[in-house]
Amino acid sequence: MNPIIAILLLILVVIALVFIAVVVSFFRLWIRATLSKAHVSIWSLIGMTLRKVNPQVIVDSRIMAVKAGLNITTDELETHYLAGGNVLRVVQALIAANKANIPLTFQKATAIDLAGRDVLEAVKTSVRPKVIDCPDPTKGPPTVAAVAMDGIQLKAKARVTVRTNIERLVGGASEETIIARVGEGIVTTIGSAPTHKKVLENPDSISKTVLARGLDAGTAFEILSIDIADVDVGENIGAQLQIAQAEADKQIAQARAEERRAMALAREAEMQALVVEMRSKVVEAESEIPRAISEAFRKGNLGIMDYYRMKNVLADTDMRDAISKLSPSSQSQPKEPEKPAPSQ
Repeated sequence: MNPIIAILLLILVVIALVFIAVVVSFFRLWIRATLSKAHVSIWSLIGMTLRKVNPQVIVDSRIMAVKAGLNITTDELETHYLAGGNVLRVVQALIAANKANIPLTFQKATAIDLAGRDVLEAVKTSVRPKVIDCPDPTKGPPTVAAVAMDGIQLKAKARVTVRTNIERLVGGASEETIIARVGEGIVTTIGSAPTHKKVLENPDSISKTVLARGLDAGTAFEILSIDIADVDVGENIGAQLQIAQAEADKQIAQARAEERRAMALAREAEMQALVVEMRSKVVEAESEIPRAISEAFRKGNLGIMDYYRMKNVLADTDMRDAISKLSPSSQSQPKEPEKPAPSQ
């Protein structure tokens, strides 16, 4: 036999064996799809493998969709798979929405899935609303604390019943936004109450006020009800603030008094220094008196009689000063005045 013909026959045999192996490997999936009336060709299965798409997932999703009466092509399923989406989850969500008469298209479901949200859980929540605790006990304090106008603190806890809004699921805010808005509404309602007793007497006023604010705007949920689960009385914040303010005022007053005392001491020290300076000047001036008197005698500007009259005036001044310093008992006893010195 010609060697070339033998090589060609060998190549044909290898190709045939590979083809048979491929057909056998996909034959089971093809039979399942065909018997389920969800036809998927062998060539499509081979193409899926070449495109790195899991044929098992596509065939199972296609069979579920056909059995549920949904017309979803394999190309659409492959496209969502290649985009990184969860094909089985999307098909299950479409089936659940179809059974519950919820309008949900394949494009909408894939967009929700690619946005990172659980589309099947969203459909389930639309059918069966869920309850959200406000605040979330796993992420902070178990209650929302607010202070009424009378200064008494109240601690409230609410339970919010929500239903998923499919139309706003893409781009809508999540549960954290609902919890934050409800908490803000609770704080506002309690803070506007004239007394804490009003809130304790009628706790449903909180839920009515918060529910009327339209807190589900721009979110992926629709708030059905807000129920106040618990309201507890906390601390007297108003009294604590008044005590703190009084203590602060006291410290400010003490600081100002200390400042005034320091200024008074500074003025007193300044006056004492001024008195000392003036006394030193007086002493200095008095030390010049004898020299001035001797100079006046020498020049003839002062006579002996003038000098004695000056001495008499000084003596009289000293006497009056001594009398003024006597006690009242001493002042009651008469005292002879001193005789002036004889004039010469």
